[in-house]
Amino acid sequence: MLEVPVYNRNGKQIDTLKVDEDLLGSTVNAPLLKQAIVAYHANRRQGSAATRGRGMVAGSTRKMFKQKGTGRARRGPVRTPVLRGGGRTFAKRPHSYGKGLPKKMRRAALKSAILAKILGSDLMVIDQLSFDAPKTKEMAQIVRNLKINRTCLVTLAEADDNVFRSSRNIPDLTVCVVANLNAFDVAMRQKMLVTAEAMQTLLAGQPQEATA
Repeated sequence: MLEVPVYNRNGKQIDTLKVDEDLLGSTVNAPLLKQAIVAYHANRRQGSAATRGRGMVAGSTRKMFKQKGTGRARRGPVRTPVLRGGGRTFAKRPHSYGKGLPKKMRRAALKSAILAKILGSDLMVIDQLSFDAPKTKEMAQIVRNLKINRTCLVTLAEADDNVFRSSRNIPDLTVCVVANLNAFDVAMRQKMLVTAEAMQTLLAGQPQEATA
């Protein structure tokens, strides 16, 4: 059993949550985790880059001058890539870089990412996180109390507009709900702050992670 510390808003440890590593796959599957991260990276690419090839440049296909006898270098048509204004060699074409990842692999990668955070002591649980109104100052104080000074993923059980608006102006702080968690977001942040309610949801196996 793994032990995860539970803190209050003042940064004091008030409890310890025991986590069965078997619920998270027992071991970190590094190859699968890398595959998932590569897939999420690829799916974020727009794939809209385009340049003009020889066939897209205006101009005749006639040879500019004869091959021999002029004393000049050989030249083909005006659309040749070696001349200014000619078409690009191996011109880029818009295409999709998307990579598919089956649901079971996505879920297993998410579990491995969370387990890696726990094993590295980079996952913290907070007993509750809510505000009556958007309060960036209070959220920043909570982060300082917990001694989080690196990129952090705040995970909630359900969407909370006040928490989101309190966090959006704090650098390196990202708010996400359990239903939208994925291996990429977890792995790309150095710390993870999870509410107690969200942690129970994660361990119960209820989250349906976002598709790649």
